[in-house]
Amino acid sequence: MGPGGTGPGRRRQQKSKTGVIVAAVLAVVLIAGGGIWFATSGGDGGKEGDAASDAAAAKVVNKVPMPKVNDETVAKGMWTTDKNFVKAGVKEIVGYPLSGGQAEWKIPLDGNLCWSSSYVTKEGQVAVLFENGKDSDPECTQVGVVDVHKGKLLWQKQAVDSWGDTMDFDEVTMGGGTVAAGGTSGGVAWSAEGRQLWAPGEDDQCDDEGYAGSEEKLVVVRECGDADPPALRVQTLDPASGEAKSTYKLPSGPEYVHVASVDPLLIGVDTGDAEPGASVTDFMTIDDSAAQGKLLSKIDILADAYELDCPAVNVDGCTEFALDKGTSTLYLGSDQTPDEQYDVGNKIVAFDLKTGKKTGQSKMEKGVALVPIGLDEKGAVLAYQEATTAGGGGVWRVDPKTFKTEKLLQHPADTAEMEGSFSSDRRLLYTGKKLYLGDDLARRRSADVSGDRPLAVIFGPGS
Repeated sequence: MGPGGTGPGRRRQQKSKTGVIVAAVLAVVLIAGGGIWFATSGGDGGKEGDAASDAAAAKVVNKVPMPKVNDETVAKGMWTTDKNFVKAGVKEIVGYPLSGGQAEWKIPLDGNLCWSSSYVTKEGQVAVLFENGKDSDPECTQVGVVDVHKGKLLWQKQAVDSWGDTMDFDEVTMGGGTVAAGGTSGGVAWSAEGRQLWAPGEDDQCDDEGYAGSEEKLVVVRECGDADPPALRVQTLDPASGEAKSTYKLPSGPEYVHVASVDPLLIGVDTGDAEPGASVTDFMTIDDSAAQGKLLSKIDILADAYELDCPAVNVDGCTEFALDKGTSTLYLGSDQTPDEQYDVGNKIVAFDLKTGKKTGQSKMEKGVALVPIGLDEKGAVLAYQEATTAGGGGVWRVDPKTFKTEKLLQHPADTAEMEGSFSSDRRLLYTGKKLYLGDDLARRRSADVSGDRPLAVIFGPGS
């Protein structure tokens, strides 16, 4: 993901390397904190949310201080466990108590974080990719597994290609108990214990651009041949051997593929007609139950200007959507200026992934721009409310049957500028009635990064 901007409007504008650019230009904006901030709030559609405002009042539970850096530095990673909030920092990973307070443990690393897997396995493990800090020109060569329950780096490895050169990677994930790292040099995989499972060979016709995974599955995007644009394949693998169990060959055209979900298998592609800088024009659901995968449905992201965030070139890492595996339902946020209105607000829209058809949508809350970030334990959609100049952000719940909205948290008004200053490479987690907002970039103090700008902030119930 590319370097970030600041306010919520700026996030949409500068996704030249990070995601879909579909936000329309707002007529009323205010430049604040180095980015574009929405200048309207409240109104007719907010009655349901307004009624819950007092009960949903939130406070800042904890802040992770911004590290002192001379240049913008990747600090990619954020997770929660039953005991800790875990945040990647500069050359370290740190565990904080959920209730707030000082760090309980720190894991020092040889270099800065380059990438990290997005979920914690049942064993409490995450995969990380970081620089070899011992080199004069550090590259992303070190792959490791971290136990975020114990606060320990279990192992770190590097790999060599068929020429004997140390390989550098673009991303890493865990899938079906396998740690897999990919990039322009190809892919390498290790067992959860650190035993190498496969690596590129001299006669390989395809390169493993990157992987995406879950507890049970591992999916790879492979680039084959010398055509321009390249021939791309999405394969579901046997995590232990790397053998393909299912292969879907994409039609010619797309240069990059992003795997938003492995189960169901949902990919994002750019068909070539996107606006400059956009990375996804369509979502495609693939049936990978047979050796030859087939297309089930397609959702036109570009035509209706749906908002989500996918990295420009990486396979893994799409965010700002919610997916219900049980019902095969995808939830996306609509454009924040529907029908060319100046009121900042949007809808959460549901799609049946088997057909690609819309199945429902929430009512637009005037002045409330919602970003889907996941599901709660009952299958309801959790959405982050973007901060505005009139007040802080918050968290909403959207009922998957009625699409009625309920405000869960309303952040304090005086945190609005801080929330808006987070870069486009932000992460959002809601669990245990708390919202965790973190940045994947550590930035030095500047016009858009004030002295009290944290690397991460936690909001929870309070007055």
